[in-house]
Amino acid sequence: MPEHPNTQPKLHNAAWPGVVGKEPGTENPPIPLETMLDYTAAADVDGVKFDGVDLFLFDPHVNIDATDDDLKALADAVRSRGLVIGSVVAPVWEPTGGGPACDAGEGRTKFLQQVVKGCRIAQKLRELGARPYGIVRIDSACGTEDWAADPEGNQQRIAETLKQAAAIARDHGERLAAEGEICWGGMHSWKTMVDLLERVGEPETVGFQADMAHTLLYTLGYNAPEDRILPEGYDWSDRGVLDAALKTMTDALRPWTFDVHVAQNDATVFGSGSHDKTGRHCLPNDPNGKLDIPHVAGFWLRDADGNVTKKVDHLCWDGCMFPNDVMAKPETWNDILAAMLAVRDAHGWA
Repeated sequence: MPEHPNTQPKLHNAAWPGVVGKEPGTENPPIPLETMLDYTAAADVDGVKFDGVDLFLFDPHVNIDATDDDLKALADAVRSRGLVIGSVVAPVWEPTGGGPACDAGEGRTKFLQQVVKGCRIAQKLRELGARPYGIVRIDSACGTEDWAADPEGNQQRIAETLKQAAAIARDHGERLAAEGEICWGGMHSWKTMVDLLERVGEPETVGFQADMAHTLLYTLGYNAPEDRILPEGYDWSDRGVLDAALKTMTDALRPWTFDVHVAQNDATVFGSGSHDKTGRHCLPNDPNGKLDIPHVAGFWLRDADGNVTKKVDHLCWDGCMFPNDVMAKPETWNDILAAMLAVRDAHGWA
């Protein structure tokens, strides 16, 4: 049996692919949280298992207004499967009860309300002993077109909202990570993301969540052609050019990064609803996948000199938009776990 001496960072599966993009009454209805936990707990590669799960704080998985009794039952359900909880996603978008962070009025009020509720749940799960690490994930909940109507004003208003969110997080002993997803205004390009984090100026409390499927699109300039790094008509067989582009991007964002999603992408976008032109997640062994997963993960998990940063407590696999029949196959989760294990073998520590 192969040896895997590294035990850090921990390896997590995301539960939200059972909810995101799922529609009741279709061939891909929401998958219950318990089922996602069972899929996660059953995966096994060389005797190595997933350590935990990351959660979306929204029905039908976790009600954002869950009671303490509800959260105890959740913690028990996770721990009974030999798992822990890591990062949680606060439902800050309008369709889930939040509002755009670029709106200094009602939008900000609703956004911050969801941050308060998300941080309360995160804190309670920590107190219950089911959540030893992790962040509360947010984004701007502001569309790119809305943002573009007043780039400077909206960027500043988002920064002001996130400053207030930082104070809320600190009160709960939590940290916030903004996901670098190109469908959210102010976070739609690597340069605007860095600018926003600098405006917030709370590096210990508000950082960056790097999702490898989404950040690849930063290099291609989707939704921000002026910030494209890879040349037009890039030949994907030229790995040196891709490495140089990834280095430029990660050198700028890595100092802010304390949450990382391992993922695969075929360099195309997928959009539905409010998620316009967002990264298409692929299975790790997808023949169209453009990422050498362990290699690319190193740009996030090692510093500019090649040293392992040890800044990330756990890695999470994000597999949004996979059909339900794919997620019901045990080999899907074994292949995903194998890809994550390869990342930890290459860039982890004992």
